[in-house]
Amino acid sequence: MERKVAWESYSDSQLKELDALSKRYIDFISDNKTERRCFAASVAQAQAAGYISLEEALKEGRALKPGDKVWAGIHGKTLILAHIGTEPLESGLNILGAHIDSPRLDLKQNPLYESDGFAYLDTHYYGGIKHYQWVTLPLALHGVVAKTDGTVVDINIGDDPADPVFCVTDLLPHLGNQQMAKKGSEVVEGESLDILMGNRPLIVKKEDEENAGSQEMSDSEDKAQKADKSSKEGVKAFALKLLEEKYGISEEDFISAEIEVVPAGRARELGFDRSMVIGYGQDDRVCAYTSLEAQLALDETPKTTAVTVLVDKEEIGSVGATGMGSLFFENTIAEILALSGSDSALSLRRCLAASRMLSSDVSAAYDPAYASVYETKNSAYAGKGIVFNKYTGARGKSGSNDARAEYVAYVRRVMDDAKVAYQTAELGKVDAGGGGTIAYIPAKYGMDVIDSGVAVLSMHAPWEVTSKADIYEAYRAYKAFLEA
Repeated sequence: MERKVAWESYSDSQLKELDALSKRYIDFISDNKTERRCFAASVAQAQAAGYISLEEALKEGRALKPGDKVWAGIHGKTLILAHIGTEPLESGLNILGAHIDSPRLDLKQNPLYESDGFAYLDTHYYGGIKHYQWVTLPLALHGVVAKTDGTVVDINIGDDPADPVFCVTDLLPHLGNQQMAKKGSEVVEGESLDILMGNRPLIVKKEDEENAGSQEMSDSEDKAQKADKSSKEGVKAFALKLLEEKYGISEEDFISAEIEVVPAGRARELGFDRSMVIGYGQDDRVCAYTSLEAQLALDETPKTTAVTVLVDKEEIGSVGATGMGSLFFENTIAEILALSGSDSALSLRRCLAASRMLSSDVSAAYDPAYASVYETKNSAYAGKGIVFNKYTGARGKSGSNDARAEYVAYVRRVMDDAKVAYQTAELGKVDAGGGGTIAYIPAKYGMDVIDSGVAVLSMHAPWEVTSKADIYEAYRAYKAFLEA
């Protein structure tokens, strides 16, 4: 079945709305490159739209009624928004679920070292990446350093035009014969993804040495040891000096740090026609942002309670306290039920089992340059609307949530009624590979779940590509689903 290009159906007013949404989206993914920043920015937008903290509502013992809007978060990384509907919560929820973590490089806990006149930061990659794509790119550092005195220092270096940037070096082609003979997965190995971050040594001035000699013996010995170390690892020492001066952090503080290495620079419009967006982290922030916009755009009280879940850790299996596999989602819905007058385990089970969910995650866009891994009849095409994946998984649907036919028909009806451009797809050819989403996790409650999202070119690369039309249709689809 051939699907029309969504661009062909837009009115002038829709094109203006599409353009405005795309600009807001570009700003969002440019300014928020980590799950912490996505969380904070989303909370700020929700509060501006009238959402109140669920924690505050619980402290006040405030009863929730239709029309109320609440948000809840955990560890500043996972967010749940709920707009209470007119129907009892036991009759189910309409849920959008996206993730706000993206593939990247993380600093190790003991990252800083010097080698032959260069200072480096050692990394451990996060999520599924092609190692070689991360070399010779301008990189930025984002994250936090938690100190033992209780203070948390925010780190943001590389995205301001006045900032320095960092990089992973690569071997010149003149000496790369052996490297180029390796398999793609071995051309650059994971342990080689170390960040170059300095070349200037710390200079220990003569007067500093004399001052050290005038101190007490213990101080003198300490100064001498530091001076000797700085002469051997002068570049590392200078880097630590700068970190101490700017952020007040020491080498020991890296032990309790979460610093992510991400591509430096803003997302941009792509193409002469400006029809696409190229930027970091579009898997899955393109679905997270459009879900957030759809949730906040509900002007009237919905019939069915509308919920948007923005989670962490999907790229590494939805594990941990902030992943979809934790009890945070279930616990939050239980608290909302309690404040709505349904304080029982049975009410929670009934509510979750009766709910419907769109697992809002990206799909692979058909790429003519790599046509051999796609099955054209069942591929997603950029510019043809939101993509529904009845199932994902790998080789025989392993690890997949496979949506039942009746629910697929329901979703089709909602999209048709709202005149949303949509398409269906698989990730690629049956034996070409595969992937998964959070869909199978909420499905364990018995609720209906289907994967839905934007088609992405160069998925999991430092810079990914999407169509503005698909971003717009995702927003329209999510809003229609929440209002259904």
